[in-house]
Amino acid sequence: MSDRKDSEFFADGITEEIINALTRIHDLKVTSRTSSFYYKGKNNPIPSIAKELGVTLILEGSIRFGGNKVRITAQLIQAEDDFHFFSETWDRELDDIFQVQDEISLLIADKIRENFGHFEMQDHLVKKQTENMSAYEYSLMAKFYKNKWNPDDAKIAQEYFEKSLTLDPLHVESIVGLADVYSFLGMTGALSFQDAWLKCNELIDKALELDPQNPEAFYQKGHSAFFTECDFSKALDYAEKTIQQKPNYAEAQQLMSFLLVLSGDKTGAKNHIDIALSIDPHNQETLFFKAYFDYMTGHFEDAYAQLSTCIAVNPKNIPAHAVMTLCLLKLGEYDKVIRYFDDIQVQLVEGEITGAIALAYANKNDSENTDKYFTLLQEQAKSPDGFTSDSYLFMMYAATGQIDKAFEWVESAIENKSTLLMLRYPDPIVDVLRQDKRYQKHFDQIFQIEQKEATKAEKKALLDDSSAEEYRLKLVSHLKRTEPYLDAGLTLRDLANQIDIHPNKLSWLINEMHEQNFNQFINNYRIEHFKKLAVNPENAQFSILGLAYDSGFNSKTVFNTYFKKSTGMSPKEWISTQ
Repeated sequence: MSDRKDSEFFADGITEEIINALTRIHDLKVTSRTSSFYYKGKNNPIPSIAKELGVTLILEGSIRFGGNKVRITAQLIQAEDDFHFFSETWDRELDDIFQVQDEISLLIADKIRENFGHFEMQDHLVKKQTENMSAYEYSLMAKFYKNKWNPDDAKIAQEYFEKSLTLDPLHVESIVGLADVYSFLGMTGALSFQDAWLKCNELIDKALELDPQNPEAFYQKGHSAFFTECDFSKALDYAEKTIQQKPNYAEAQQLMSFLLVLSGDKTGAKNHIDIALSIDPHNQETLFFKAYFDYMTGHFEDAYAQLSTCIAVNPKNIPAHAVMTLCLLKLGEYDKVIRYFDDIQVQLVEGEITGAIALAYANKNDSENTDKYFTLLQEQAKSPDGFTSDSYLFMMYAATGQIDKAFEWVESAIENKSTLLMLRYPDPIVDVLRQDKRYQKHFDQIFQIEQKEATKAEKKALLDDSSAEEYRLKLVSHLKRTEPYLDAGLTLRDLANQIDIHPNKLSWLINEMHEQNFNQFINNYRIEHFKKLAVNPENAQFSILGLAYDSGFNSKTVFNTYFKKSTGMSPKEWISTQ
């Protein structure tokens, strides 16, 4: 809502930080950035947005800049009935931006907990990233471009991250962001694979020195273990660590799905891609990984349809183009594959192009062109970055019936920890190899899957029985003696401070011992207070709404709703029976 040139970067960045803060609450499902931002500037009805995202609440707000000041407004909307049950405005100096992000995030989380039930949360959800606000602004600009998920914009993001780190070399978010850019550019062929991953790993190691539990760094370590070390178990461990730290991290759920579908665990892979879709249903990266899951599980028509949509939205989506050609091969569209690269708007790694065309000619039984492209693949595979071409040689051996040659390639790749071994070995393109007894032996050697028993973490009681009863009696006594519920602004934190207990423990106590959320619990006391006032003849001259306000309610709608839930009657009907 400002004329500042960079206000969109900043507003988007602040919004993303609040989203990230709320995702740190494990029991709170929060829609990720891309799917939230999908509705920015649109006038979709709140209930329809909530239905599309599968959420109960919408957080809506605005940001306005003036000089070095920022005004942030936020409101929470219960989507089903489009009811605005909380709103607030903050006027702050830009230098206090991390403090206000923390304040907003904590207050939003408090209001959700008070109205919808117990969950635990940290005392602070946002930490100060840097003392240099210019470095922070550059990092926000970098994220804006990085999230576009194509090589051209990734290079712009690289420049902004580097500017940020020039001003603050210890800014962890920029270090991790730059590492992510390098890994993306390396995987898409926009930079040398080896050089890109070398820089990525250096940055990630530095980030983990500064922040040993950083989930985004764990995520990158998982990718690195897979693509540069050919270590499936290590990649899986890092993916699990990432999810433990940040369950709402859609990219980590995608990575887990990707790893599991390659290892043959279709059920586990589907579970994780479904979680990713529930968190970020409009994210093109998430939709790509859903298409990849469909491809790997033999649903080629579904994969083709989803990949087509991804490419229509982002014609520079290199991963989607790469898998699309494999999908077309499985659908028997060999001529489409041969012509596919004539019209696309982005340059793929040359091995992807040569390999796909070679496979198409092989499937067409065109021996002359098969030999031509097979020879070209062999030449390309000799270059320092020829790992993609080399992996297509493996698939060509399978496609042309050279089964012994295919397994020789596998044995050499296992010994040399070849970059794309784990990606290519389970690919549907080489399904013919599954009939050979050597296939499963090598599969077990490559993926080295340890059977782990699924353990569900039990919710730990925050108070033992004795302490719980002690605080319950203290709470009830305090409510009867001082009637704090008559204050319409009473919060869970206020009440916790009054009886000297941590808010998490009070929320747990109310939920466990009274089976209610905070608002239900407090409003029951307000209802009982209203009843006493309503039957007192001295209050006959006062309106029902006036007595409700005197009982601590600050909304006619909330009062009437709670009263009917409590008594089964409207306030007027109840009074008439007394």
